[in-house]
Amino acid sequence: MTELAKRGLTTAVICSEPFRALGKNQARVFGAPDLPLVMIAHPLGGLSFEQVQGRALVAIPQVVDLIKAALK
Repeated sequence: MTELAKRGLTTAVICSEPFRALGKNQARVFGAPDLPLVMIAHPLGGLSFEQVQGRALVAIPQVVDLIKAALK
């Protein structure tokens, strides 16, 4: 993701709260400190389809906002 972000492409990483610091640190280490994190509830593994769908419904507006910002 960081390579795509450094090339100017709209990019984000979807992660849950326990991984926020790791995501920010990795983005910084790999040269994309402003890489957006799309935050969802933890955990993602072991969930039912409906629960995963709920996580997606939280992520989608965040992704749409990133795309809109990139188009301005």
